[in-house]
Amino acid sequence: MAAFPAEAKVVIIGLGGIVGASVAHHLIERGWDDIVGIDTSGIPTDVGSTAHASDFCYTTSHDFLSVWTTQYSIDFFEKMGHYARVGGLEVARVGDDARMDEIKRKIASAKAFGTRARLIEPAEIKEKFPLIEESLVQGGLWDPDAGLVIPRSQTVAGKLVDQGVAAGKLQAFANTEATDLVIEDGRIKGVVTGRGTIMADYVVVCTGIWGRLTAAMAGEDLPVMPIDHPLTFFGPYNEFAGTGKEIGWPLLRDQGNSAYMRDTGDPRTAEGGQIEWGYYEETNPRLVHPRELLTKHESRQSPSQRDLDMEQIMEPLERAMELTPILGELGYNEGHSFNGLLQVSSDGGPSMGESQKVRGLWYAVGIWVKDGPGMGKLIADWMTDGRTVIDHHAIDYSRFYPHQTEEQFIFDRCSETAMKVYNPAVHPREPFSKGRGVRRSPFYEREVELGGYFMELGGWERAHGYAANEPLLEKYGNRVPVRENEWDNRFFHRVSNAEHLAMSEDVGIVNLSHFSMYDIEGPDHVALLEYLCAAKIGGDSNIGKGIYTHFLDEEGMVRADFTVVRMADRCRLIDGADAGPRDYNYMRRVAQDNGFDVTITDVTEKFVTIGIWGPNARTTLAKVVEDPAGLEPDAFPFAAIKPITIGGVQVTAFRISYVGEQGWELHMRYEDGLAVWDALRSTGVMPFGVETYANTRRMEKSLRLQNADLLTEYNLLEADLARPKVKEADFVGKARHLEYKARAHQPATLCTLVMTDNTDANGVARYPVGIMPVMDPDTGETLVDELGRRSFTSSVAYGPTLGKNIALAYLPHAYARQGRKLQVEYFGEAYPVEVAAVGYKPLYDPENLKPRS
Repeated sequence: MAAFPAEAKVVIIGLGGIVGASVAHHLIERGWDDIVGIDTSGIPTDVGSTAHASDFCYTTSHDFLSVWTTQYSIDFFEKMGHYARVGGLEVARVGDDARMDEIKRKIASAKAFGTRARLIEPAEIKEKFPLIEESLVQGGLWDPDAGLVIPRSQTVAGKLVDQGVAAGKLQAFANTEATDLVIEDGRIKGVVTGRGTIMADYVVVCTGIWGRLTAAMAGEDLPVMPIDHPLTFFGPYNEFAGTGKEIGWPLLRDQGNSAYMRDTGDPRTAEGGQIEWGYYEETNPRLVHPRELLTKHESRQSPSQRDLDMEQIMEPLERAMELTPILGELGYNEGHSFNGLLQVSSDGGPSMGESQKVRGLWYAVGIWVKDGPGMGKLIADWMTDGRTVIDHHAIDYSRFYPHQTEEQFIFDRCSETAMKVYNPAVHPREPFSKGRGVRRSPFYEREVELGGYFMELGGWERAHGYAANEPLLEKYGNRVPVRENEWDNRFFHRVSNAEHLAMSEDVGIVNLSHFSMYDIEGPDHVALLEYLCAAKIGGDSNIGKGIYTHFLDEEGMVRADFTVVRMADRCRLIDGADAGPRDYNYMRRVAQDNGFDVTITDVTEKFVTIGIWGPNARTTLAKVVEDPAGLEPDAFPFAAIKPITIGGVQVTAFRISYVGEQGWELHMRYEDGLAVWDALRSTGVMPFGVETYANTRRMEKSLRLQNADLLTEYNLLEADLARPKVKEADFVGKARHLEYKARAHQPATLCTLVMTDNTDANGVARYPVGIMPVMDPDTGETLVDELGRRSFTSSVAYGPTLGKNIALAYLPHAYARQGRKLQVEYFGEAYPVEVAAVGYKPLYDPENLKPRS
């Protein structure tokens, strides 16, 4: 055995699982060497969840990143000779129309993201899976690329490690526990183990259900929780005796029962001659903190398995026996059945990327087998290039606010996501019910009195509309449709559309306290932002102005959008609530890596914001300011920032609009906020919900939303937000940006679409939510640009001013033509759309105001 190393370039903790092994493989593929991998168990693992994972791979998801990583992983497993592409079914039982609708929605997502899933009738379901009672299903989904990692993902992990060791790039040490991390001056320096300390430049945590314990060594927590996953086995089942197959029939998902089923193939294979039936608990998921898990020496089973109580599964098992009677005919293998522990996260995404506290410490935790190689690829690219081929904002560990990594919050949110692992069709607008009330504006109680319909973002409670404004429906009801379809209407409040229209005729105030704000100070504060931002930040002429701009990544793609406020002694970055933490951590890292002398402070909870907009915004605000003349256009031009006084309170007024009407953002200290709110309300101005601000009005204005319309898969010119002249100063991504600018045309352009007919086959008007594929009406095929990027809606909302559904989508150059007729698919039906604007061109813009996000 090789001597235990004293140093390495990279240490991977948890090498024996599919994630750790995949990270090692892809790092080596990207040219890394001098890698040491350790695991508390054997290698491949004999105790981790990889050792007993069901090893399913389905490409059906409403999340593009998840589909991408699964497709990559399937191809990866298959190239290694360890994948059975047997196909997979998802069925809807007779009477479960909601499940059938969800399957239709999945087909639309499949068309959007490029998978081959299609609808399937009961007769074909029976043909493909003879064990099912055909009369009990109304239809389903067929995914021809679904399948099983064979003989196990555990085998793949072992092979990947062996390959790395044979290449001389990797050293692997089993039964070696990481007991501590060596951290100096905020940077990782090594890993302490029972065999000795390994000094290292990078450490990657791939410890799965024990990931939180490893993160605790760095003073951090990961918002993931292990949960019980009942796996049961029935047999003997000898249908595939003598075939040598690891699996014979396709996979079956009965998600209306929160369950799945598959055979285990030839009795001579590792787990052969049985039927496996698995279940995900919906009402009482059993979560366990990893510190409560026994060690492998203390546990009767693997520490990642627990004893199964039949009471957990009796009711769904009886339903399963109705659909697939063979489960009742075969013997129950009690000794082989158990609770496998797998992970759920607080927001549905894994914890990936660099630690917020420790440079060089990376996480790859909360990942299922179907995504293992794909996520390993992303981590390796991220560590090598600083970016990934697909936008990774949804998995970046930097996305979490401090309150989102507190233990009670993690438990509450993970409890909720655990209930939704398999069965419910999760609505795109569905709010969390747990972990609420963390952040409230100073006017929250006033909003409660107004009957606010609250949702949450970044911890902030945000009213999307107010019951007190329901009388507006008497005035605008003929322009505000009733959403007859329950799905379209779910988590939507009709009054918000009336508020939207009232703002066009008068004025309204909007609580914008959810903005993330960061102060950048120090000798290099302007230089840092000049280096990071695509727009010019330096120069005396910018002092006292708000500058809408972007971070680009090294490839010139859009990483972030926000406003920089230039003050005499500092800059304040005003950002979206969900993008703020990621941008904050990014600025800190860039400043550190490049030697900028700055201090970056999170002041989000020190300041609050009220927006006031509408044709009467100026006259209304003039009633409460000390100097009404100072609000006149000549005195207060667009994008200017000036101090004003309201009710004796100092307020920073920023003339800007995200709603297509004139007005201001009013920024003030948290403790002064209520006085300003009350002063404005004394004029009779009505509060309007954030739905008007963040969705309907910005869509009529064709304004873009970060993490939806703006992603690192597209450049600033494709988003049509590039300035006519590229600034002289160097900035991140400039070289590539100039290359894109020199093109004869961009491969794609973000366009605004309007739905020209939204009536479904039943004569019901539909108001889409979520992602829809954009298709050529002549071929029915989803549009694909010359770089292979597919067209789907990135934002969609009903615009009350226009009386039409509006969507944003990137279209290939040949299709980005105003007036071009296209179609989208929603719940299995095609609807005609027309390109209303190519690039940034507001559909409603009375003041011709400039963009602001």
